[in-house]
Amino acid sequence: MAGRVHPRFAQVFALLVYLSIGPCLAIPRTASTSFQMLTPLVGGDAMRQLIYSIVFFAAAFFVALHPEKLTSWLGRILCPTLIVLIFVLFFGCLFHPVAEHYGVPTADYASLPSLTGILDGYQTMDTLAALNFGAVIALNIRDYGIEDEQQVRRSTIRAGWIAGAMLLLIYAMLTHVGALSGAAWPGGSTGADTLSNIASGLFGPVGQVLLAAIFVIACFNTCVGLIACVGQYFHELLPRIPYPAIAAFFAAASMIISNIGLAGIIRLSTPVLNAIYPVAIVLIALSFLPKPEKHCAVYRLCIAFTAVQSIAAAFPIPVVSPLLRTLPLSALGFGWLIPAAVGLLIGLLVPKKAEKA
Repeated sequence: MAGRVHPRFAQVFALLVYLSIGPCLAIPRTASTSFQMLTPLVGGDAMRQLIYSIVFFAAAFFVALHPEKLTSWLGRILCPTLIVLIFVLFFGCLFHPVAEHYGVPTADYASLPSLTGILDGYQTMDTLAALNFGAVIALNIRDYGIEDEQQVRRSTIRAGWIAGAMLLLIYAMLTHVGALSGAAWPGGSTGADTLSNIASGLFGPVGQVLLAAIFVIACFNTCVGLIACVGQYFHELLPRIPYPAIAAFFAAASMIISNIGLAGIIRLSTPVLNAIYPVAIVLIALSFLPKPEKHCAVYRLCIAFTAVQSIAAAFPIPVVSPLLRTLPLSALGFGWLIPAAVGLLIGLLVPKKAEKA
């Protein structure tokens, strides 16, 4: 998709995305997040975090050494286990509700729930990962002996729909659990606090073990998938360096970064994601245009205008940033919508001859 803007842009954008979902942000966060859920059980001092991160990334590295086997290891063992544990938490809350009604939304969720949810959703990096996980899915499909490209494409699309439906179901269950927890234990500052409260309230000390298992398995699955995905990309970019060496480097780098803690990683990731995410969203939206090869100007202008606004909003630039803050929706974090719409309109009006010139 990014290649429809410009080949050089595609290279730079792909590099930024892979570094973001790789060793710079997402992979280190898998260890930090899962360790945070273990701290009530094992303690949270720096030495324990270091030991945990070493074991966590060593295990993830060895599993990621064989990306074509991820379906067998993750899909047949860890993912079903994770889903079962989430169902246990959900049904425990369903049959033994901890509150009679949902809690009252707090802060921005009370007035702008959808917009706030989208902005907070940047931290999941799901959209950035989705842009690149198709390669890993296709590799696993080919491992089953399917070589026809049309069949691989159809199977990948089918897998995407199934995964999307499962995610919708799981997030709906977690939403129900979280809303009840907010009523029973108001004041929780993070999703981790919310889930920890309800797990302990439903199952006592066992609940904390259940929740820790959910987070460790979920984060481990994500970590393995990301190491495999990012490792394959950089192996194709630098074919002289063997894939195991690249995977080992990213696992080691992520282990080091993870020890700055979850709060530190989120602090670093917020401006970066605020700059990259709008571009990714617009790029995906443009992919639904019919006959995209005929809309080069639309791609280039939409992405250029969006990138200027999102970068200036995330990283203060003298003169430019104050000017762009006056755009509608800018105060809400969606100032890039107007530039994207302007780019779309101008791009559609550009004559085809001028596009080719």
